[in-house]
Amino acid sequence: MPIKLKEKLPVIERLKKENIFAMTEERAMHQDIRELKIAVLNIMPDKEDTEQQILRLLSNSPLQVEVTFIRLVTHKYKNTSADYLIRNYVPFYQIEHKYFDGLIITGAPVEKLQYEDVDYWGELSAIFEWSRIHVTSTLYLCWAAQAGLYYHYGVPKYDLDRKLSGIFEHTVQDAGNELVRGFDKHFYAPHSRYTGISTEEIGKISELSVVAASETAGAYIVTDGGKNIFVNGHPEYDLYRLAEEYIRDTDKGLSPDIPANYFPDDDPSREPVSRWLSASSLLFSNWLNYFVYQITPYEF
Repeated sequence: MPIKLKEKLPVIERLKKENIFAMTEERAMHQDIRELKIAVLNIMPDKEDTEQQILRLLSNSPLQVEVTFIRLVTHKYKNTSADYLIRNYVPFYQIEHKYFDGLIITGAPVEKLQYEDVDYWGELSAIFEWSRIHVTSTLYLCWAAQAGLYYHYGVPKYDLDRKLSGIFEHTVQDAGNELVRGFDKHFYAPHSRYTGISTEEIGKISELSVVAASETAGAYIVTDGGKNIFVNGHPEYDLYRLAEEYIRDTDKGLSPDIPANYFPDDDPSREPVSRWLSASSLLFSNWLNYFVYQITPYEF
């Protein structure tokens, strides 16, 4: 089914080239359907790429989805023009009186900082708090998952010796959880981060359960029953994203490790191997169906 977007959002043209049905607001007005209202707080630096990745995954569902992109007003965006943000994103204060079926909060390249030292931590905390009442289910990705676990449950993060980058095998720990319905017992997922969360710390919180984990990458999907779903990785990443990050870090002189289990024979000149895209698509579809659509009221 289509994704309902603002009329002039530039990513619409990208989605059309992938044969993804992105419907404008004007056309959607002629359909008598209660679409799901999904807010996306996109704090990744490359806004359009992340928009495309998330919208691609949201589109793989029979449900009609209206997407609203949110911007922070307490953060100075370095990689995106103010004009682009003003045209395509709404500030949080303009929608904080509204209710949403779902909320997605992306990762951000700030994991080396203490949470309280992130310049927008106050506003982000307000969004975390707002989501308790105004959102049916929130999906947190990578750094946002760690930040959400810290804010809601006091789970600390810890520094890794080196950046964890690559495609890692995971095992379903709770096959009865609808988030992983249809998953193989073993599946792959992308990671790209400098910090981690401890399964031991998660185990201390009775409200939390680990749905899937990796021997190498640690806890991957953690939930408190569905209200908050913490995905400590990047399921939204497309085939080439880790390659782009590897090239970027190499050009910066950071001497990054080659992303694990990604290039054939660990040769960055070769085409990456796709191992995770179907599992990522299923994760988003399960979230939309079982934790948003099946739970949210028809009228707010």
